[in-house]
Amino acid sequence: MISLLIATTLQNSQAHETGFDIGYILGLLFPFAIIGAIIFLIIKVVKKKSKK
Repeated sequence: MISLLIATTLQNSQAHETGFDIGYILGLLFPFAIIGAIIFLIIKVVKKKSKK
């Protein structure tokens, strides 16, 4: 019973909420970062091929 109380207390803590918020924001931004990196690499390859 005490372990359940500790788990509930930790889950409702400010640190947990902050960690959840950071994870949520990263989860939203991660796909856009991947798409941006792919676009950047494609542009870099196209520029390199056009120089030749």
